[in-house]
Amino acid sequence: MTQQQLEKYLWGAATYLRGHIDAGDYKQYIFPLLFFKRISDVWDEEYEQAVKESSGDLDYASFAENHRFQITEGAHWNDVRQVTRNVGQALQKAMRAIEKANQDQLYGIFGDANWGNKDRLSDETLVNLVEHFSRHKLDLKHVPQDELGNAYEYLIKQFADDSGHTAAEFYTNRTVVRLMTLIADPQPGETVYDPTCGSGGLLLNAALQLKTAGKEYRTLKLYGQEINLITSSIARMNMFLHGIEDFAIVRGNTLSNPGFLNDDELQTFNIILANPPYSIKAWDQKAWANDPWGRNLWGTPPQGTADYAFQQHIHKCLDVQNGRCVVLWPHGILFRDAEMEMRKKMIAADVVDCVIGLGPNLFYNSPMESCLLICRTNKPKARKGKILFINAVDEIRNEKSISFLDEKHIQKIYKAYKSYSSDGDFCKVVAVDEVMKNDGNLAIALYISKSIIEKDKENLETLFQEWLDSSSELKQSIKRLIANLKA
Repeated sequence: MTQQQLEKYLWGAATYLRGHIDAGDYKQYIFPLLFFKRISDVWDEEYEQAVKESSGDLDYASFAENHRFQITEGAHWNDVRQVTRNVGQALQKAMRAIEKANQDQLYGIFGDANWGNKDRLSDETLVNLVEHFSRHKLDLKHVPQDELGNAYEYLIKQFADDSGHTAAEFYTNRTVVRLMTLIADPQPGETVYDPTCGSGGLLLNAALQLKTAGKEYRTLKLYGQEINLITSSIARMNMFLHGIEDFAIVRGNTLSNPGFLNDDELQTFNIILANPPYSIKAWDQKAWANDPWGRNLWGTPPQGTADYAFQQHIHKCLDVQNGRCVVLWPHGILFRDAEMEMRKKMIAADVVDCVIGLGPNLFYNSPMESCLLICRTNKPKARKGKILFINAVDEIRNEKSISFLDEKHIQKIYKAYKSYSSDGDFCKVVAVDEVMKNDGNLAIALYISKSIIEKDKENLETLFQEWLDSSSELKQSIKRLIANLKA
């Protein structure tokens, strides 16, 4: 299959679920089935190779050493394919057996979907799904890792498009992901962490960026935490299907129960990439005031907005010598009064490296504008005491209700960040002292050329006048219509 044919084939599985379950739930069934089929087909491929190497020794071909993952007797895809009654139970039994046989790598990876609930998925529906996936071999010979990895990412995006408001829980706009990883500049051997990793796109892209550049990506160590069980499972599958081995993704609440510790202290990382949930209200604010891991560096955020709890967690987890983070936020974190004192302490510590204003609709299913907050624990000498502001609000391509960064947009923003110099209305280097005089307000419009504000003002005046003119025309049209009706 070509890449396009593979993607169409895999997405076709969703047609069997339409009308039976909500679109937002497709992923908890499709992804486990895809992963189950893949590891079964690869096991068969490894078995055949071992038979050839041993001149037909079938016992040798079954040895664990010849297989990446173990599939116990009765738990293979072909075993489930023979079942026509209670198919859901057979699937669940096989998946649990595989998890148990590969506890260190696969425990819990198939999620917690209730496969045995026939009110949701009948035997007929599941048989159709199994037969759909059985049409093609998904081993390495027929579907190489890169191709399947790309198809998996395609599925993630399709599910995001289909699932409405839940999309943001597991999907970050991949064009923004590319910009974030370019700026973070991961290097071989470094550690990369995402405290709210979703489907793992940010972590994965860090490795793929090195791979594309021809650098040793397999020494990059990836760490992620995700509160949602099925989403954390999707992230783990994402890594395996892309051939990434050195990673750890745990499930849990990052704010109340951080998953990566060293001797009762938070583990630190070279790079942190994140798109945290914004302005969540259901979090334990009282516990934060006496946080056992010392993450209340700058203070306690308000109950209705946990954004600076995540930002402080991120900063606390950065390596002291070479830590850098790139975090995707709504613009509110730059100027809200409720967080002013915390923001001032962050700025006074001279850890804010750059603020990049991005355009609207880059968050999934949200029209709000976004920004990148880039921080470093040890800024280069030339950048100390300074903050770079980049106004990239217009550097987007709109497509229906979603926006994207094209490569030309990404390169323009990235070059501005690397040069770290002022350039007209696009970017400006500002002294930390000047920002502190504005009570730590990081709103980009305060520092980029006033001509932008004037331009917006002119646009507003023009739009207002056009609105007045159209209102007048509408009134005249209505008068003419009434007169005609009377006549």
